[in-house]
Amino acid sequence: MPVSLPQIRSAASAIDGAVIVTPCLLSRTLSGISGAQVFLKFENLQFTASFKERGALNKLLSLSDDHRKAGVIAVSAGNHAQGVAYHAKRLAIPAVIVMPRFTPNVKVEQTRAFGAEVILHGEDFDEAKTHAMEVMAKRRLTLVHPYDDEQVIAGQGTIGLEMLAAQPDLDAILVPVGGGGMIAGIAIAAKGIKPAIEVIGVETVRFPSMHCAVKGIAPQFGTNTIAEGIAVKQPGGLTLDIIRKDVADILLVDEGDIEEAMLLLLEIEKSVVEGAGAVGLSGLLKYRERFAGKKVGIVLSGGNIDPLTLADIIERGMVRTGRLTRLQVQLRDLPGALAKVTACLADANANIEEVHHERAFTRSPVQSADVDFVLQTRGHEHIREIIAKLEAAGFKARRHDSD
Repeated sequence: MPVSLPQIRSAASAIDGAVIVTPCLLSRTLSGISGAQVFLKFENLQFTASFKERGALNKLLSLSDDHRKAGVIAVSAGNHAQGVAYHAKRLAIPAVIVMPRFTPNVKVEQTRAFGAEVILHGEDFDEAKTHAMEVMAKRRLTLVHPYDDEQVIAGQGTIGLEMLAAQPDLDAILVPVGGGGMIAGIAIAAKGIKPAIEVIGVETVRFPSMHCAVKGIAPQFGTNTIAEGIAVKQPGGLTLDIIRKDVADILLVDEGDIEEAMLLLLEIEKSVVEGAGAVGLSGLLKYRERFAGKKVGIVLSGGNIDPLTLADIIERGMVRTGRLTRLQVQLRDLPGALAKVTACLADANANIEEVHHERAFTRSPVQSADVDFVLQTRGHEHIREIIAKLEAAGFKARRHDSD
């Protein structure tokens, strides 16, 4: 075993005071929804809004004086970059971060703000990694791997120590899985303290690399995912060995499952969680029969998400839950007809967000018009009531978002 429980305890002592011991709290509302007792580990509350600080710091602290002086290098377009850059600056260690050329500018600037030298190279992560290896050899830097490193795994494992210290009676822990560093560390820590506990990973179905590696099947990948933080095509070698031994299962969730979990965390817990950080909750909700009646810990691994993406997810979530809908109403193209429809909608307590009046691009008869309304509503039952009121008033109406 490359990493042991004593190593994780040593990592906890090493990073103590420099990394937040984040809360692990019962969510009564999510417990009621899921049928399990749900305890959330808020790693999105770390200074860089991600658990990645733990492993990065533990690795940096393990370096010799010569290696610290020469500096470190990492390849990342996200949370790992910021964790390495932030703690390297704190420890006065020069840091180079290689990112793909099309990394969002906000992430580039955040990493630079933490004091790292940022090199933009390559069209994707693999090309950036190849270039990073060249820079590392040329400048004699030390690589801080995002997951396949003993010190990094031990650092991430401190999450497991904290969860069981806060909630010793946990039956299971659900952990997001990309390269496997976090779940490997948590599994060693949790199984070392409580052998009967189940540690279960959750991956997106679009990037099922660890799920497929464990089962020995060839993975098929999607082009993108809202959980880009765990969109890893090649799982770690060290981490895979640990997962095969100590992880009970790797569950798969889809994009809609993840978006639903993100919205629930925002509404119920008032907590912003990125796609990768919400997959644990999405796994619990998708496979709730498996966890019914159990005490389940869920790691909310990060909260770094672009505000515009978050806005899109909120709006899509409103549509799914019926609080935002688009109705098409057919009416006679006569003065006052639109006013009658809007009065009917007002009487049904529907708030109009948008109106689009279509005469030409329609199959309706001449002297008729199709009017699209985007409405704020209370839910699916309210939408049915609105349609019934419109039809009772003589208007033909149908939902666009249910096509």
